[in-house]
Amino acid sequence: MIKFLLMVNKQGQTRLSKYYEAVEVVKRAPLEADVVKGCLSRKKEECSFVEYKDFKLVYRQYAALFIVVGISGSENELSIYELVHNFVEVLDKYFSRVSELDIMFNLDKVHIILDEMIQNGHIVETNKNRILAPLLALDKMADS
Repeated sequence: MIKFLLMVNKQGQTRLSKYYEAVEVVKRAPLEADVVKGCLSRKKEECSFVEYKDFKLVYRQYAALFIVVGISGSENELSIYELVHNFVEVLDKYFSRVSELDIMFNLDKVHIILDEMIQNGHIVETNKNRILAPLLALDKMADS
């Protein structure tokens, strides 16, 4: 099961956080800081899978952004690694070369995309066209 997904920049600033398992708000900031510090300090040659407390971290870097996913011990790391890549491809398709600013100024749309892909900590959709369909419908309604 996916426990959380974080998107952070190289300075460690969280740009997106989505939790699929209850974590108290006061505990989120220290958790995110510790997780981000652990992932950002690793070298590019090192593995993108990290054991952390009672779960695993899968992270991937795209330009200046890191996407970090916390998963349970029984989850397949490679499938999550591919999910992260698929998520970025969907963002690229929608935003035409997504950037950190696109994410910051369109956080609601990024959450819609993420919600179409993951529900209750489980992957429910990977088809890019099906993921983008509700968002494109909303855009079409807004334009008319």
